[in-house]
Amino acid sequence: MDGAARTGDRLKDGSVRISAEYQGMPGDIARGRELARRFLTRVRAAQGARVSDRAVEVVQLVVSELLTNACKYAPGPSLVDLELAEDRVEVTVWDSTPVLPVPGPADPGRVGRHGLEIVMAVCESFEVHREPVGKRMRAAVGLADDLNGTATLGRPA
Repeated sequence: MDGAARTGDRLKDGSVRISAEYQGMPGDIARGRELARRFLTRVRAAQGARVSDRAVEVVQLVVSELLTNACKYAPGPSLVDLELAEDRVEVTVWDSTPVLPVPGPADPGRVGRHGLEIVMAVCESFEVHREPVGKRMRAAVGLADDLNGTATLGRPA
């Protein structure tokens, strides 16, 4: 076990999903990336889904950025859910603070704090909702490149 609490890979309705809880400890972000990589490896093998190498990298990046924000700004545990939804994976991160993240203004001189901007740039969609306790951030990442070989990740033009 990698230190994260887990729930199952398949729900009763047939959807493919994995969840893990993190406590804000050293190594949680790396464990979150590994969770994403293993999940997509299983999706490729067991589900026969077309998952590009770039999608695997982007999903790991999104998990890393959202989990970093949760660990950095919210006290207590955080939850990561990854779910296969047709031609995309939905990455959901819950944390205990109700404060909604806001992307910073464009500033090429700013060091750090670009995570939310990056997530919004590489995902098909991104949304944040306050919950009775904390907030839930959800990002959708396309799994395959289009027929021309270009990535289908990111927002449509």
